[in-house]
Formats: sequence, structure tokens, C-alpha cells
Amino acid sequence: MFPDRLQSDDLLVLLAVGRTGRFTAAADILGLNHTTIARRIDGLEKALGGRALSRGAAGWELTDLGRQAFVAGEEVEGALRRLTTDVEGSPTLSGVVRMSATDGFSAYLAAPAAVSVRRRHPGVSVEIVTATRLASQNRTGLDIEIVVGEPHVHRAEAIRLADYRLGLYASRTYLTENATPATADELTAHPLIYFVDAMLQVDDLDLARTLVPQMAESVTSTNVFVHVEATRSHAGIGLLPCYMADRHQDLVRVLPSVGAQLTYWLVTRTESVRRPEVAAVVDAIRALVDTRRTELLGRPGPG
Repeated sequence: MFPDRLQSDDLLVLLAVGRTGRFTAAADILGLNHTTIARRIDGLEKALGGRALSRGAAGWELTDLGRQAFVAGEEVEGALRRLTTDVEGSPTLSGVVRMSATDGFSAYLAAPAAVSVRRRHPGVSVEIVTATRLASQNRTGLDIEIVVGEPHVHRAEAIRLADYRLGLYASRTYLTENATPATADELTAHPLIYFVDAMLQVDDLDLARTLVPQMAESVTSTNVFVHVEATRSHAGIGLLPCYMADRHQDLVRVLPSVGAQLTYWLVTRTESVRRPEVAAVVDAIRALVDTRRTELLGRPGPG
């Protein structure tokens, strides 16, 4: 398919650029400099007789020809990997897996899953960026995204992970000092702890706010851990993920009938999901989520 003068090393460089979208990031992964990466890509494109990469809004993207070369590079990479096996005779995995996820998911699900992969494959490292946003249309530099709500993406695989529930919580001290709301109407007498409205990018989380439209805001933040700690500090009633709030004995679920059920989705790039180390992290996340479905939906509140 490709000319004889095509160099296998250049295909491996294309893999790194195609996965990260940046020459500098590829250089860091391969232990080369930016100039060498550029020279290798230029040589590859001359050998192919066309452009393998095009400049996109979020970095370098593969052209149709580049995707063909990318697949060939994966075959080279796979052949090299098969030459190295662990003590059980299985191919060893190595490389960097980059993912983004919401704050709570990152701490309680993504991080433990990453650790389980590293126990089996010490050569794999996982970078986790915390973000509460919609799935990116340009997933440059990311192998995995965890988002809230069903994503609409192209050239990517979207996997429904699990439902989780938001509930209303208050500290025991707050409820001692203030009347415990017995009905949804009585919530108007209490301040709400939740996301900053103007900075919320996720429709499903925005809709959850409409459950308590009359509540004045108390402490708001883009970070859900701030919500939890502000609630524990008696700042008001927090609309919190149950699997995070239920960990704290000083928090009490109020009005269990008021809440929202949302869904975590996993999005992975088409180029990334074929990498064994990325597939290993995806499998570990799915396995861990399966064991924690009940926890994600939360314990029932009083009454």
C-alpha cells in the first residue's frame, strides 16, 4: 500500500502525533525534540505522496491518508509489543493514557481504576484532568472523557457507564440550628449550595437546578468537592451526588423525594480505543463502575 522507502519509525511518530494532536506532546512521549518530530512527519508525507496531518482548531488531525498510515503504524507498534511479554506470557503494556472526568468521578472511580491498571502494568501512566463539561468534538490530546448526559460525538465511541443520583443534604448542625424542611415548598427558606449557574456547561446538571428554583444561592462553585465541604460547614442545603455525600456521617439526606438521576458516559477516540493500554483503562473503569452501581444511586434518606 505504501512505498518501500517508508520508514517504520516515522509511522510510530505519526501514532504519537495522531493521539496527542501536538508535535510537542509527541516529542515528550518519544523522547525527541519538536524539530525531529516535524522532520519525521515531513519525510513520512513525502513517502506517502500526500498530507497525513491537517491543522485543526484543537491541534493536528489525521487526514484520510493519515488514518491509513495510522493503522499501519498500529500494526508496527503491536508487533513490537508482542516481542515483550510479562512473566505470565502476556504482552506488557506501556504508555500514557490521558483522560478527563468530573471531579467526583475522577477521585472515586477514575483514580482507583487507574491504580488497578498500574498494578498489572507498571509501564502505563494515567493523566486525569478534572472537568465538568460536554464531550469535546475535537478530542485532541485526550484518550478518554467521562461526561454527564448522553454525548453526541463523531469518530468516537460513546459508552453508557451508569446512572447516579443527586440528592439534597444538610449538616446535622445546620438542621439543629434551622427548621428541617418537611416539604419542597419549605426549601425556599434555605440557601442552596450548587454549581455556578453562569459557568455550568452541562444541560443535565442545569436541569437539576430547576428542581429547587426558588432557593437562593449560598456558596456556589465549579468544583463539587467545594459543594460537599460547604454543606458540611453548615452553609445551607447542598444538591450533591449521593455517592459523595453518603460518605460523610455528619450529612443528612433531606426530602429524599426531591432529586435527580443523571448518567455518566465514557467517550473514547477511535484512534485511542485500539491502543491496548487505553482499552485496559476503559475496561477497569467499567468493571469498577459495575461494582458500585448501588453506591452511585445513594442510600435512601430518612422517612
